[in-house]
Formats: sequence, structure tokens, C-alpha cells
Amino acid sequence: MRIKNYLLKMFFLSIALLLLPGATMAFDVGGTPDSKVMEGLYPGKAYSPYAQRSFPSRVYWGETHLHTGLSLDAGLFGCTLGHEDAYRLARGEEIKSSTGLPVKLSRPLDWIVITDHSDMMGIATDIQRGAPNVMAIPKGKEWAEGFQKGGEAAGKAAFDLITHFSQMTIPEELVKQYSPGSSIYNSIWDKTTKTADRFNDPGRFTALIGYEWTSVPKGFNLHRNVILRDDGIRARMVIPLTTQPPLGTQDPLDLYQWLADYKAKTGGQAFAIAHNGNLSNGWMFPMVETYAGGKVDQNYVEQRAKWEPLYEVTQIKGDGEAHPALSPNDEFADYETLDKGNLDLTELKKPEMLQREYAREALKNGLALEQKFGTNPYKFGMVGATDSHTGLTTAEEDNFFGKSTSVEPSATRVAHPFVKSELGAIEGYELSASGYQAVWATENTRGAIFDAMERKETYATTGPRMLVRFFGGWNFSENDLRNRAPAFIGYQKGVPMGGDLAKTSSGKAPTFMVHALRDPIGANLDRIQIIKGWLDKDGKTHERIYDVAVSDDRSTGKDGRCKTPVGNTVDMEAATWTNTIGASELAAVWIDPDFDPNQKSLYYTRVLEIPTPRWVLYDKVRLGAEIPKEAKLIHQERAYSSPIWYTP
Repeated sequence: MRIKNYLLKMFFLSIALLLLPGATMAFDVGGTPDSKVMEGLYPGKAYSPYAQRSFPSRVYWGETHLHTGLSLDAGLFGCTLGHEDAYRLARGEEIKSSTGLPVKLSRPLDWIVITDHSDMMGIATDIQRGAPNVMAIPKGKEWAEGFQKGGEAAGKAAFDLITHFSQMTIPEELVKQYSPGSSIYNSIWDKTTKTADRFNDPGRFTALIGYEWTSVPKGFNLHRNVILRDDGIRARMVIPLTTQPPLGTQDPLDLYQWLADYKAKTGGQAFAIAHNGNLSNGWMFPMVETYAGGKVDQNYVEQRAKWEPLYEVTQIKGDGEAHPALSPNDEFADYETLDKGNLDLTELKKPEMLQREYAREALKNGLALEQKFGTNPYKFGMVGATDSHTGLTTAEEDNFFGKSTSVEPSATRVAHPFVKSELGAIEGYELSASGYQAVWATENTRGAIFDAMERKETYATTGPRMLVRFFGGWNFSENDLRNRAPAFIGYQKGVPMGGDLAKTSSGKAPTFMVHALRDPIGANLDRIQIIKGWLDKDGKTHERIYDVAVSDDRSTGKDGRCKTPVGNTVDMEAATWTNTIGASELAAVWIDPDFDPNQKSLYYTRVLEIPTPRWVLYDKVRLGAEIPKEAKLIHQERAYSSPIWYTP
């Protein structure tokens, strides 16, 4: 069944859901509630429909990937902002950027994780000031002198240092001075955790503690962000894992061991989130061998499944949901695509690498690995983040402060390459103003936010704050959509995004209930899609896209697709658009018409906005920037829900 233009009174329901206070979750962290537990979420015995229920009733907005001047690369590119500045901006205050520009978010975030690189924290500021310990090492002196000259010399020094980092050739003596165990490093970690505790305000603003483990062997992006559930007392019982020799490691299996050791030593909880598989040159989602010749074996799949419940599917360095070469029947797959090579462009991309780089393909391949090993290593939820290196978590197109301080708003930043080598360049205009993460949680606290992420009740957006609900079950009906409280029915009759559908004895097809409400200050919605992946009896993976709700009275064909574009209202001269097309909200109950009860499958939702200006067009209109003809000026922003899995 499908609903094309849903009743406007659902708007009032959505607003009500946003305002409902939270309560304590009734199911275990990291698990999917079974039917008995679900019955307790909403007994239905009270007159008030909002009483006696304990499911997540609010969405909380945040991100898990932000850098300040403490990160080596961010500091070298001119970021002078610290953690205090980043927290103040995230919770809604106006601050000054590193270049002196006033900046404020359109709306505060509810939570954030600052994830400075664990390697060599603090060295950037010492290079900037020419600290004696840096100047005593020839290469350190070279970098410091280049930085102090400013301009092109500073940029050259910064890129040279980053190249040495990615190739693991930084002088060992310098690495030791800025590695765990040194007085410099330990004091920075101490301050980092204490600042997070100071800004953490349960119920109002959540500051989770974390860091980025920046594995980049031969320029292959294998980065992970580590997220802690706990306060600074537990965090200070350990020191972050690094990657540079002789103390660090590039192997994700060692990171999983660090996470296990953290849990054993502190009694706390932590997990890791990978990102930018599009720059890994085929090593982010291996199927046979890992980057260093290790095997994708029983241990690998079990450890990855245990410690990586989420994947960062969209951010500044490109969108990682799908690729047009992998999904040729998906006209929306070529979105913010960055697929030229590895992170530092020392190796170009080969077509055969793509299948091990993108989220959709990984989700499907995970079914095949589960068939082989009994565990799915790629059973992850969807996360959006910025990976900003400015200390500014700006993910809106008209408020984009760039990847680094060197490309904060100016008329020339579009021509500033993100990376350039003799093999090519990733141009500045190719970077994305993305993204944010939404979690359905019971309250705005470290525990509730972390637990929601661990059970994958979360979704990613490219920046807009649209509201998305997604449930799977066996007996949803169109009548359920007419209820003013569909979430109650969703939890009663099914499982939310991130959940598992067990095999039904009847063998009937599952039903899915999905709702989407536009960002209140954003663009209308074009459509809601459900993307299905499955494994056939021969062990081959497949995918199919269904347009389950479309705006403007457009129709879908027998193949479940709407071939009629929503249209375009973008004014190219003014960098504006009108919501005269699209819908403020869409909803649907959908039954899988091609369901096979014997096939492993997964389903996730993609919500598309109508076309709107990219940040590049805003720069053209507001700053008078000269825009290369290759630059894309408009796009369709989107949200990606975490999947729901079916296992026979």
C-alpha cells in the first residue's frame, strides 16, 4: 500500500512527538526489543495516550565528528578554536571563527562529540610558535619556519607534514614527544575530558567524550571515531589509541582490542564509527583480505560487528551511501560523489575498488558474510557528521564554513583544492556541506544518546533537520497512518529503524510504516524511498528501490518507481527556492511485493528534498565568487535511516 500525499493533520502529530518528554528505555542496550518487552512500552491502560509509555519520543540532533585546533591538520591549517569554542557554538551561542568571522548555527544542536585526532595532539600549536623541542629536530624546524613565513610557505609546510603523517614517516623523536605517556599528551587528554564534563548539561546539552583514530596506511582512509558513554573519570583511566609507530597501530583489530580493554579496565562502554570508505581505495569494507594481508575470518567479522554498530555515511569529504557504477538503476545515486582515489591522491581509484567502499554495497555484502560466518560485520546504522576542521559544526548550505580554516567563507575558496597531487586534485567546490545525525532517544543525556546509537535507532541527514520515523512489522495497515500517534502503533506492532524482523510462521510479507516531515525552515519533500537489499539462494546480492510516497499527485509505475521529477524552483540569480512544489510531509505503509521468506534481506529509507542551492551557489551570489563550470550549483538533500533486517 502507498500514501502519496498524506493528511496535513499529521503535521500536528509530528510536532507533538517533538515536544514529548522522554522516559527510561524498557529494552536492553544494543538489542532489539522482543514482543514481550514491546508490550510494556505502551500498556494502553491510561486515558492519556502519553502516559505509561517509555519508548523514545524525541529526536535529538548532533554529530560525532568535529575537529579543533588541537588536531594536527586543523591547527596547521590555521584553526585557533578550542573545545570551549566548539561547545559554545554547538549549544547555540555566537562566536568568532579563527579568521574573525561571526558565526552562529540556525538552531542549537542537542549533543556533540569532539573528535580530535589522537595522534600528536598539541603539536600544531607548538609548530606555530616554534617551540624549542620542535626546533631541535631538523624536520620540525623546517615545518615551523615554513609555517611562520605564512601564505604559500605555510600551506606547503602543512601539506608536507600531513603527507609524512599519512605515509608514517614523521621523525620518531618528534612522534614520541606527542604520544601517549608524554607529559604534553597526557595533559591535553586530561583537559579534553574535563572540558567535556564541564559543558555536559544533562537534559539540555550533551557533550560526549571521544577522539579520532586516524589509520591511513599508504593514504587509504581507514579512520574511526571512538565514542565513549562515560564521564571524564573513566575516560582519564585510559589514553587514546594512536596510529604512528612505534607506539601506535594501523590495524582496526587493534582498535577493537583497545575498546575491549577500555570496557574491562573502566567498566564503561565505547564503540567506533568508520567514515569515508570512498577514500579507502577498496579497504573500508573488505570481503576476503584486509588492507595488510589479514583475512576476513570469523574473528574479524565478530569483532567488527561488536564494536562498529554505525557508519558515517555522509560528510564534507563526499557522500558514501551509493555509487552510480554500483547502482546504475538509481538516478539519485550520483550525489556528492568523490571517487578519484585515496585520501592524499597518491593512488587513483580503480573500478573494482568501489564495491568495498559504499554503504549500500556493504550492507548487502554483509548478508553474504553472515551466510558464511554466522555474523554480519556490516550490520550498521546510518550516521551523518561534518568532519569539519574549523571547530565549527556548520552543515547548512547557506552557513558553510568549509573543511578547514584556510577555506572559510571568501570569494576565492571554491578554487582552493582540498588535496592536490601529480595524479590530480579534489577541488574545493567538490566538497559537501554535510551532515548531521538524528537519534531517537528517551532523554538528552550521555547514556540515552549513546544507547540510541548503539541500538541503531538513528538516521543521517546531509544537513537539513527533517523528521523521519521508520518501523517494520507484519501487520501494519493504512489505518495505522490515520492515528494521531503512529509511533505508539509502530512500537506496539513492530520494530524501529535499526531493528530485526524475525521469521514469521505464516510466511507473509513484512509491512513497513514510514513518516517524514520536512525541516521546519527547510525545503519541501520530493519523495520517500525504501531501498531493499537481499541475498538469493545462489549467494548473490541484489537491490531494488521503491518510491513508497511521492509528492504533487505524481504516480508510480508497476515497478514501484516514479519517473516524473518533482521539478525545480531554484532562482539561480538569488540563490533561493520556493516550497510551491513538494510536500511538507509524506507517509506510507508499504508491503514488499517481492518478498521471499527464505531470503536474508534489509530495508532502509531514503528521504529526498526538492532541489535547493548548494553552498557554491550561495558563494556566487553572496560573495561574487567565480564558479568553475564543472561545479554543481543545485542538489537534492536527503536523509538515510538505519536499516531494518530480516533473517529467516
